[in-house]
Amino acid sequence: MNCNKLPQVMVSIAENLSLTEVLRSVVAGIADCGNVVLARLWLVAPGDLCATCRFRAECPDQTRCLHLAASAGNPRDPTRDYWRLDGAFRRFPLGVRKIGRVGKTGEPLLLPDVHGDEEWIADPAWVNGEGIKTFAAQPLVFRGEVLGVLAIFDASVLAQDDFDWLRVFANYAAVSIANARSFEEIASLKARIEEENDYLREEVTSALGVGDIIGGSPGLRKVTEQIRLVAPTDASVLIMGESGTGKELIARAIHENSPRRDRALIKVNCGAIPEGLFESEFFGHVKGAFTGASRDKPGRFELADRGTLFLDEIGEVPLPMQAKLLRVLQEQEVERVGDPRPRKISVRIIAATHRDLSREVQAGRFRQDLFYRLSVFPMEVPPLRERPEDIAPLAAHFIQTVARRLNRAVPRVSQSTITQLTAHDWPGNVRELQNAIERAIILSRGGPLRFDLAPSTPSSRRPALHDQPVPTQFLTRDELKRQERDSITAALKETKGRIFGPTGAATLLGMKPTTLASRIKALGLNRQATD
Repeated sequence: MNCNKLPQVMVSIAENLSLTEVLRSVVAGIADCGNVVLARLWLVAPGDLCATCRFRAECPDQTRCLHLAASAGNPRDPTRDYWRLDGAFRRFPLGVRKIGRVGKTGEPLLLPDVHGDEEWIADPAWVNGEGIKTFAAQPLVFRGEVLGVLAIFDASVLAQDDFDWLRVFANYAAVSIANARSFEEIASLKARIEEENDYLREEVTSALGVGDIIGGSPGLRKVTEQIRLVAPTDASVLIMGESGTGKELIARAIHENSPRRDRALIKVNCGAIPEGLFESEFFGHVKGAFTGASRDKPGRFELADRGTLFLDEIGEVPLPMQAKLLRVLQEQEVERVGDPRPRKISVRIIAATHRDLSREVQAGRFRQDLFYRLSVFPMEVPPLRERPEDIAPLAAHFIQTVARRLNRAVPRVSQSTITQLTAHDWPGNVRELQNAIERAIILSRGGPLRFDLAPSTPSSRRPALHDQPVPTQFLTRDELKRQERDSITAALKETKGRIFGPTGAATLLGMKPTTLASRIKALGLNRQATD
């Protein structure tokens, strides 16, 4: 291997902070030395291909093994690709064969004067065809821990001086690998901290100033009792209610009374994410994954690791994304866009919606299995018009907090004003009440509060979510499937079996034609039989 380029290669390695680039520089630098046929580097990592590994029968422990991480060489046969990492020897169990024994013991190995007929050689034709004379392997050791193995096949007989130089180079490579890993971990943590800081700044900016659940109506007492029951568990919660009822506040109360309260509560407004960015926002991406991905970015699931993820307006998630979301909830692991490596997470899910998800399931716009996964513990927040006794304490709270934030004196509120507020319908619920109070304080100029509210009439009152006619409160899986079958069958009869087009069944059902076609197949329907 006589190579005077190694010191220069070591300098080049030191300039790289990326682990991938460090590994590539190590094997490329070795391969650039004279007579080196093949240079390969394996790293110790968790076992992952045990079912297909050629050494499965010899492996004493499937928890860890050597993974081929970098390869380079100078083949005589131009059809050979020495850069590929998916060949037959991409895994070696620790302690198995020569590479595995070097990885397990940390002892180097030099086998000069190879003839090609040795028992340990797996492919004698390759050894003879490439003219290999020496096999050498050095452990990559950092602070007493074996990180991997660096091995070479050389067309010359290696002298002891060359082998010693390879030892020095392997030690330097091990330090560079450890440093690159540390840099990547620091970069990942930095990106996560930056994302968390950005998120927290957004939360502080948009905070409403509501510290506790305020009110004592029977409907609200039922909600607080449900919070007390479900908060200590890790059960998924589905919060239902009209817009502005305080679903996010309920989610915060569940999180703050749970064992995960020391970690972050991460909020995702599903209705505000463009469809093309759902996967990146939820699961993150790596640098270069798509145009504009200038750095690695963790997704909301990673930010919520060991904490709680609040999926607001879950009914707005597109159907294709629902399948990926379900897989993550089941497996508790994510894959960043552009990176197939799975990352384990531990996340509690709280979802919220103003939609009737059971109807969305029947219409084919929401996955039934995802609905069941999210609604382990369903809760409904009553609208403000159903709990008028909560309006006075809520108004007093908002008047105090808004006046303080606007640096105004706290105005006095007359009984007639409270009566006026209580008589109003509040179609925008608590959010509308807060906005009305803030507007009144701004306009009051230190005087009494005045509210310009349209009088409520019985016809103007919107039905509460639980008052809307639904076939049944809870449906079994078979019942939901039967209703979906009946709905699709009726649409196909109406359109004489046509799926596509403006007059097709997909349009009637509010579904994508491809989704409807897959549901027809899954349900075993014959669309021609419906004519």
